Amino acid sequence: MSFTDKVKNKAENAVGVAKEKAGAATGDRELQAEGKAEQSKASLKDAGEKLKDAAGNVQDAFGGSKG
Repeated sequence: MSFTDKVKNKAENAVGVAKEKAGAATGDRELQAEGKAEQSKASLKDAGEKLKDAAGNVQDAFGGSKG
């Protein structure tokens, strides 16, 4: 996972947390749900990047080349 991807995912998660908290504070359930959705999206992206990294590590362990 590139550093840029990590930063983007963390930023997206932080925006989601802020929206969720703002929605909770104001009673705006739609904003709260939007925040939770953004957090989930960021988590899925992060998991996908980790999976790609793991696949690359397995390939390296068996002497394969990334490509």
